[in-house]
Amino acid sequence: MTPHSPPPLHRRTLLLGMAAFAAFGAAPSAQAAPPASPNAVSTGGGASADEPTQAHLLDRVTWGCTGQGVQALGGLGISAYLASQLRPGANAPLPREAQAQIDAMTISRTPIEALAADMEARHRAAKAQPTEDERKAALKAWQQDMRALQQEAAARFVLRALYSPTQLREKMTWFWMNHFNVFAGKGNLRALVGDYEERAIRPHALGRFRDLLGATVRHPAMLRYLDNAQNAAGRINENYARELMELHTLGVDGGYSQQDVQELARVLTGVGVSQRPPGGEPPRMKPALRRHYVRDGLFEFNPQRHDWEPKTLLGQPLRAEGLAEVDEALDRLARAPATARFITRKIALFLVGDNPPPALLQTLARSFERTDGDIAAVLETLFHTPEFRASLGQRFRDPVHYALAGLRLAHGDAVLPSTDPALAWLQRLAEPLYGRVTPDGYPLDSASWSGSGQMSTRFEMARALGAGALAAPPASDDAAPRAAPRMPPALAQTAYVRAMEPTWSPATRNALAQATSPREWNLLFLASPEFMHG
Repeated sequence: MTPHSPPPLHRRTLLLGMAAFAAFGAAPSAQAAPPASPNAVSTGGGASADEPTQAHLLDRVTWGCTGQGVQALGGLGISAYLASQLRPGANAPLPREAQAQIDAMTISRTPIEALAADMEARHRAAKAQPTEDERKAALKAWQQDMRALQQEAAARFVLRALYSPTQLREKMTWFWMNHFNVFAGKGNLRALVGDYEERAIRPHALGRFRDLLGATVRHPAMLRYLDNAQNAAGRINENYARELMELHTLGVDGGYSQQDVQELARVLTGVGVSQRPPGGEPPRMKPALRRHYVRDGLFEFNPQRHDWEPKTLLGQPLRAEGLAEVDEALDRLARAPATARFITRKIALFLVGDNPPPALLQTLARSFERTDGDIAAVLETLFHTPEFRASLGQRFRDPVHYALAGLRLAHGDAVLPSTDPALAWLQRLAEPLYGRVTPDGYPLDSASWSGSGQMSTRFEMARALGAGALAAPPASDDAAPRAAPRMPPALAQTAYVRAMEPTWSPATRNALAQATSPREWNLLFLASPEFMHG
């Protein structure tokens, strides 16, 4: 064993751990809520929530309950705390060490237009190298730099998820990035994905759905991922139009036809990405079309490539023309009753769990329609429903939720010097950021993440977290993760664990009681069904 390797797991520890998560496929047994404690937090309406409910609420609204979150909730009360998360205003500052990491990133220091232009120029130069060996070397260097840009975007997300006080915004940013999924591995999207998250998704994560939809339609990452950059009159590409209706707005059973797909594809002709330097001359076109030309950063609407013939969408003619026609189509899609049902059902899957009750779905859809797609208003409606409260502690965490919750609990306010191990674990857990190849995004159901292989990997991550240092995952199942030795965190003494202890099952209590060290206790708790659900 090397000096930096944690000691191997004893057989007894392994057996205890496997017993602790033998029931992972189901949520912890529902128990009667204990009496409200003297420290219960008022909801603002005269009611109060007991400490386990408070902890579960923080688990659901944030990326994982922390002492800082408990303090904020206790100081404000539930209603005021939720209001601060739903409408956070300007970005709250991150810890200095976290912000310094973000500020040092290339994606923070270089405008996306310059970054994309440089990457494209380097790609062309690499392919133009005179010999095969030189081409391979230049392309390899280009690929490495592209991967570094993607890694920076992922690291920035993790730092904000771990340390931002505006937790709900960061959580909904991930939800919408998954909903409007782009795969970073396609083309030059590695250079674009950070900007897509930063400018198209995050500013609208708690805003109006229509604004969010419009921002994704105008971003080059989406236009290249779903091939609309090649969509032009006479050379129609239906790919984006189909996914825009099936995955982004109406849903697969949303009442649209193949003809609607074809019509929307015609609407989107000319919506693409400019290859010209910023501030350069627009492409040549007929004088009558020049007033319709739009350039905004990398986004371009080229009227020369647009289909100007009349169009009908969802049974009604479109009246506008040019880029305004696109906006009219998006208005119609965003305000369709099918969109309200589809979007709010996905929100319920994300924040409530599998099989949300029909009554809840109806309530959320009505809220979406009544508020013209105000995301924060829909979430506020959700948070005040009995179905939401009943679901607390019952939703199985997907890998991103599990990893971030474990990091927040184990490391507290201490800023990670590097997010590389966390990102490596997400890769191993099969949910890497920006890594979903297909446009449907990662699944939101429990069954997709509760297989035996997934559980085994979570056990290994629990071991690393419980030992006090997040090591990178092993290269193989037989290798041990390596990390500098540290004192294991005192998880049993955290406010979260103390609040949750009355809700543990007898099996979990028994397993934890047999732990012979803090390291072993931490491992068993992080691998327990109670921690797997939040």
